[in-house]
Amino acid sequence: MIFAEKRDPGKFSFNEEVVKVFPDMIRRSAPGYTSIVENIGHLAPLFAQENSKIYDLGSSLGAVSMVLRSSIQVPNVSIVAIDQSEAMVAKSREYLKAQEMMIESLLPIEVVQADITEFPYEMASIFTLNFTLQFIPRESRLDLLQKLYNHLLPGGVLFLSEKLRFADDEQHEFLNHLHMQFKRAQGYSELEIAQKRESLEDVMKIDTFEEHRARLLEAGFDQVYLWFQSLNFASMIAIKSAK
Repeated sequence: MIFAEKRDPGKFSFNEEVVKVFPDMIRRSAPGYTSIVENIGHLAPLFAQENSKIYDLGSSLGAVSMVLRSSIQVPNVSIVAIDQSEAMVAKSREYLKAQEMMIESLLPIEVVQADITEFPYEMASIFTLNFTLQFIPRESRLDLLQKLYNHLLPGGVLFLSEKLRFADDEQHEFLNHLHMQFKRAQGYSELEIAQKRESLEDVMKIDTFEEHRARLLEAGFDQVYLWFQSLNFASMIAIKSAK
């Protein structure tokens, strides 16, 4: 693991070093991650609409894109997976190509290296932000969500997964302690835990569910629900009215 030995402090980035270990890192760091990805695959077909795009934003190695293309069977729909990391994009293209060789009749996917805050979106029925918004500067989050809302068809949906903080200090400390215990149970050493936390401090700014909900409603969404939570990791669903 990249944090297993003492290293100079520095900001976390999704470089080639991280990409090599990313599947193991996310599984061992984010409780409920696999369940969130699998269930997005189960829930998304309820919202997919004909003649629309589906966007996987901050797509990393394409885990969400792969379940979406396997579960959605709606005419004239395609997926656009967007990530800013060149290393992530290159590796995800390899994974998606391998999936296409094993499974027939999958939705087409275009993998794009781009900034999701500046991308020229087409009208979509589904957006996913799976542990991505927390890396966007707080002052830019509302603008991004409003942009996504404006490019959603009526009845469209945003799946938003995030690590949460809690307004109640006691609750926050308790769930953070449980998360550290989870990571230890996954084999992380104290050094790995400390160095990863230090590396992420300046680049990952987390919000409470209440802050997320208020921001989503301000962006225009009509319904916002917390549909999954495991310790301090959660997934929300924000729906645009069909009217």
